[in-house]
Formats: sequence, structure tokens, C-alpha cells
Amino acid sequence: MPRSNPLRWTPARYRALLRSRGPQSVRFRTRLAILLGAIAIGLAATVFALAADAAGEMFGRFAARYPYAPLVATPLIFAGLVWITRRYVPLARGSGIPQVIAAQGDPEGATHSLVSIRTVTGKALLTLVAVLGGASVGREGPTVQIAAAVMGLSHRLLRVPLRGAVLIAGGAAGVAAAFNTPLAGLLFAIEELASAYEQRVTLLVIAAIVIAGMVAQSVQGDYVYFGLIGAHMSLASALFVVPVAGIVGGLAGGAFSRLMLTLATGSNRITRQAKAQPILFAALCGLVVGALGCATGLTWGTGYGAARAMIAGHDAPLWFGPAKFVATLATAVAGLPGGIFAPSLAVGAGIGNILRSVFTDSPSSAIVILGMVGYFAGVVRAPLTAVIILAETTNSRGLMLPMFATAYIADGVSALVCREKLYHGLSRTFEMRREA
Repeated sequence: MPRSNPLRWTPARYRALLRSRGPQSVRFRTRLAILLGAIAIGLAATVFALAADAAGEMFGRFAARYPYAPLVATPLIFAGLVWITRRYVPLARGSGIPQVIAAQGDPEGATHSLVSIRTVTGKALLTLVAVLGGASVGREGPTVQIAAAVMGLSHRLLRVPLRGAVLIAGGAAGVAAAFNTPLAGLLFAIEELASAYEQRVTLLVIAAIVIAGMVAQSVQGDYVYFGLIGAHMSLASALFVVPVAGIVGGLAGGAFSRLMLTLATGSNRITRQAKAQPILFAALCGLVVGALGCATGLTWGTGYGAARAMIAGHDAPLWFGPAKFVATLATAVAGLPGGIFAPSLAVGAGIGNILRSVFTDSPSSAIVILGMVGYFAGVVRAPLTAVIILAETTNSRGLMLPMFATAYIADGVSALVCREKLYHGLSRTFEMRREA
């Protein structure tokens, strides 16, 4: 029986190949959009990080020169930020992660609302002003929303369809670039942003994270967020410290999430008054933050400096953790733009600082890190992300097993205090607004 002729590259076949995979094809333009979007995310995250650090330093100098001025300035800034946010960019309030979660339901529509360039530009500027006002906010949550918007813009410019997976990839790349933690970005996408594990989503996330991370590192250098700590803990110590850190961190983190969701979505008296008079409520929250900052001198901003000092083994007041908890909660419920990632790590460091006064024979750095893992896992309810973020930001991979145990204990305890995940619960408020 004669064999068929081999495949011939005719002009028609070549033109068909160009249409399906060439520069004008949807496949090629989609990959180009992800490449350009990831590069832009790395640059945007770097610029935003440098600006936020500069704003924090400016406020530090202001508070040092005029110690009691924030008692007036911080409430006024809180009130002004909430007024501007509600009037001009209402979808920029809060962390930014709930917006990305909500945007997955309608990615194309979200580029004109939840993750529009207008929204994230306002988000970035207002978050910087919040840092200038001493608010207990982080830049990581806003970076996620900014990154998702950048990825959406790159797809619009190249005229390719936008899927929810692309927003996940952008948000995860934002986490990776903000903390210089590529593995944490991947796990955060799977645990928190994506509702299920999908191979196509993961491949997009990996590509975006690698590119954004390389761009960020090329500008900022290959740094470790909290420094090269390299903490370790013996099995004998871990058997005692881990359960306590997990339970305490889970209880505190669950309490924070429950209070946040109650004040954001509940129908209690405080929530009704806050919705009826949002500007006044924001000013009162600012007064709480200002009073705590003036009284302690440590609860301003992200709390990065205090957390790093405690990880390095320096002594800190035992009240730091509870005070930072209140300052972060007051900032978060005020309704102004800003994230809770970095402040939550600082609260966790404060919890670890309390625990190391109990477990005096165990390595202090390791205990503080376990406190951070426990509290962060309790708030975010993403135990894998909590472990990898702390492992990558402190170079403490030798502490991985105790951190995993602490995170999963904290996650279980937190679920008993607050059944709903914080970011998913907050995302419902944006879904309702979008549909309205």
C-alpha cells in the first residue's frame, strides 16, 4: 500500500501557521501581554515601595520634631482620605486583595471599575498619604490591586481577552515583587486569590512571578525583606512553643478577622453609625491611631522597624503587640486605602515577643518568627503562604517544620473564632457594589 506524501509547507499552510501562532495571533499577543505586564508590575512595585518607604521616613521625622502634632494631623488626614476615597475612587478603599478576588467574576468589566487605572492610581496616591499620616497600613495589599490593573491594561492595549487567571497572575506577581518572595506569591495565588488549583492558572502565575521578580531585583537588588536571620529551633523546644504560638496566634488573628468583618459587613450599632457618618468615624479612628502612636512612639506605619528589631533579638515592650493590633484594626475599619500585610507581621512579632518572655530557654528569634507565622496565618487563613513568606523574608528555612505546624494550628483555631476568610468576606462588599 503506498505511503502518503510527507507534510508540505505550502504558502497556504504557512499563512495559516502565522494566523494561529504568529505576531498577529491571539496566542502570541496573550503571551506578549503577560510578558510586558509582568515587567511593568516589577517596575511599579519597586517605585511604589520606594515611595512608601520615603513617606514613612518623612512622617518619622515629622513625629520626632512635633511629638504631639499627630493627635490633630492624623485624625484630619484620616477624615480627608475617606472623604476623597468615597467621592472620587470608592473602589480603592481597604486592602486591594478583596477587589482582585471580586474582579475574577467579570475580568473585562473589572478593568473599568475594581482594577481600573483610575482606581489604582488613586489607591497608590492615597495609600502614600495614609503613610504620611502615620496610619498603620502596608503597601503589599495595594500592590496586588495595582499589579492586577497593570496586567489588565497590558491585555487591553494588545486587544486580547482577559481572564480571571490573568488577574490572579498579576496579583501574585505583585506579592512576589513587594516582598521579594516568589514562592510566597505562587502559594498566595493558589490559597487565597484562586478558588481552586488549576494548571493553566499556575503556569501563568509562575511566568508572571519570575519576570516581575527579576525586574524588581534588578532595580532593588537581591535583598531579604527582614534580613538574613536564619533562625533554628530544636525539636524539644518546638514541642512546647509551637502549640502555644499556634493557639495564641490563631485566637488573635481570628479575633482581628471577626472584628473586621463584623464592622464591615455586620448590622450592629457601630457599623450603622459608621455608615451614617463615615467621615466622623474615620476621624475617630485616626484619633485612636494618633493617640496610640504618640503614647508609644512605635505603632506608626507598617511596624517594619520594630518587627525587624524583635526578630534580630532586641528587647521590645510587651504591650507592642496589643497596641499595634488596635492601631491596625482602627486603620483598617476607617475606610481609607491601605493594606494589612506588613502591619499584621508586626503584630505577630509583638505576639512572639510576649511568648519569648515565657519560653526564655528557646531561641528568641525563632519564637518571634513563630509568633508572626501564627498571627498572620490566623488573619489571612493561608497557612502555606504564611510559612513561605516568613521563610523567604528571614532566610529561616531551617525553621520550616515548626512554622508549618504553627501555621496549621493557627489556621484551625482561627476558623473556630471566625468561620469566613477575611479577604473573601470583604470581597463580597465589592461584588455588591459592582452589581448595584
